[in-house]
Amino acid sequence: MKDFRKRKVWEKAHQFTLQVYLITRNFPFDERFGLTIQLRRAAASIPTNIAEGCGRDSDRELARFMSIAAGSASEAEYQLLFACDLNYIQDETHRELNQEVNEVKRILNPASSGTKS
Repeated sequence: MKDFRKRKVWEKAHQFTLQVYLITRNFPFDERFGLTIQLRRAAASIPTNIAEGCGRDSDRELARFMSIAAGSASEAEYQLLFACDLNYIQDETHRELNQEVNEVKRILNPASSGTKS
């Protein structure tokens, strides 16, 4: 087992999640069971899956949970875009959070630094 707290990617994902929780406090009240909870769950799923993978017995299982974390990061990335398009967050906030979540994705999956359609 590995200590997830010692992983740079976990720390970045944890900080990203904390920021998502802060910004979603300002989302409209009627979004509390919609976009607010979806974005929070996607963000929290990133460091959660990293931690779970570190608690597994094999590198193969760790890789699987890192892949799941990367999927959650992509989900959060879209939801941030959606929140920006709905004017729930400002463009600058979106740019900053988007940059952070993409850094997490790059660390989780360095082999796919190129883009495919």
